[in-house]
Amino acid sequence: MGIPFSFGFYSAAAAADVVPSKEIQWLVSVFAGIFFSFIVYRLTATFSSRLFAGYRKLTSAGKVEWNNRGFSTFHAIFASFASFYLLILSDLFKDDSQEKHVVNRSSTFSNSVLLFSIGYFLADLAMIIWQFPALGGLEYVLHHGLSMFSIIQSLLSGQAHIYILMVLFSESTTPFVNLRWYLDTAGLKSSKLYIWNGIALFFGWLIARIFLFMFLFTHMWSHFDEVKEVYPLGFYSLLVVPHVLAMMNLFWFWKIAKGMVKTLSKEKHSK
Repeated sequence: MGIPFSFGFYSAAAAADVVPSKEIQWLVSVFAGIFFSFIVYRLTATFSSRLFAGYRKLTSAGKVEWNNRGFSTFHAIFASFASFYLLILSDLFKDDSQEKHVVNRSSTFSNSVLLFSIGYFLADLAMIIWQFPALGGLEYVLHHGLSMFSIIQSLLSGQAHIYILMVLFSESTTPFVNLRWYLDTAGLKSSKLYIWNGIALFFGWLIARIFLFMFLFTHMWSHFDEVKEVYPLGFYSLLVVPHVLAMMNLFWFWKIAKGMVKTLSKEKHSK
């Protein structure tokens, strides 16, 4: 049995025996994603200006990226923990836990998680476009666009939540990426923390964005009779979007590996 736990955004309403309409739940979750992105952005700016002297020396564009990485880290932690709970700890996707096929299973909480992420992606994409290309090039626009396209389809159809959540769990590597940028910006590229973070990023990426995608494709193949039940656009998206993301992950993994080897080589020669 899964661990009994409630993450929903609507526990207060449930306690009062009030069930908000689906539309209200969806709007609340999306705006929660946008709202928390804004709040964490402001908190990152406030605390960084007080705690880090290097932050105060940054240009306006540098401060925007510093703050932006603060709320992307917040979303990554939320999305990875929520996905882990739904995929591993809850009964939602466990074999024989429901009569529904695994590709047709969803819950109020899984909807909330996906909608919260939509709110984050909207906020982040707006900033990327506003600051383009300072916060990321076309590859980031493509990544966010594909992510929202897939999530929206899954929400509207109530299908393939298991695969969307697997992809969301890959956000668990984002805090390591952001810490690497913070340390570089703060002039700590030669520190031990930078080196160990680079190693953690390499193995984290290998597990969460390479091995996990291999498992995703294997799961889709072994449940292909169920996958074929997904409505046509969703079915073809499942065949295309994860493969595009996987290729992007491989490209970035190659760059991470090169960077780690370069950093370790410098560390070895400096001794």
